[in-house]
Amino acid sequence: MSNITLEDLRPAEGSTSKSKRVGRGRSSGHGKTSCRGHNGEGQRSGNSSKRGFEGGQMPAYRRLPKLKGFQVYNKLNYAQINVGRLDDLGLKEISLESLKEVLTIHPTCVGLRVLGNGEIKSAVTVKASYVTPSAKEKIEAAGGKVELV
Repeated sequence: MSNITLEDLRPAEGSTSKSKRVGRGRSSGHGKTSCRGHNGEGQRSGNSSKRGFEGGQMPAYRRLPKLKGFQVYNKLNYAQINVGRLDDLGLKEISLESLKEVLTIHPTCVGLRVLGNGEIKSAVTVKASYVTPSAKEKIEAAGGKVELV
């Protein structure tokens, strides 16, 4: 392995280029009009246009629709149920499939989330994608069991 010294350091390939020397004669390639084109406001000194100005046509920020936020196309939908509703269902084992039989759950739901609002008295087995820590605590305190699917 060789040591790197200061004389070995170089800028990355293509990161540097010579400055454009305009108005130094025709043979330079930047003579006569100094890369400013012919006539018009842009050729004059002191020219500056406002940010977003597009020559008088309706600018893009006014042409585009005013969209609020964005939509996630591959979003995963989860059925959610609170611990307080588990007693009312009268089931010993609660999973997404068993809830689809008892409740009207949207067919696009891919998993079950159990939230910790309410109280539970009966011992049930819960098979869910996600269980909040407070919900897990309440289910286990009632003698139930939590399985993550």
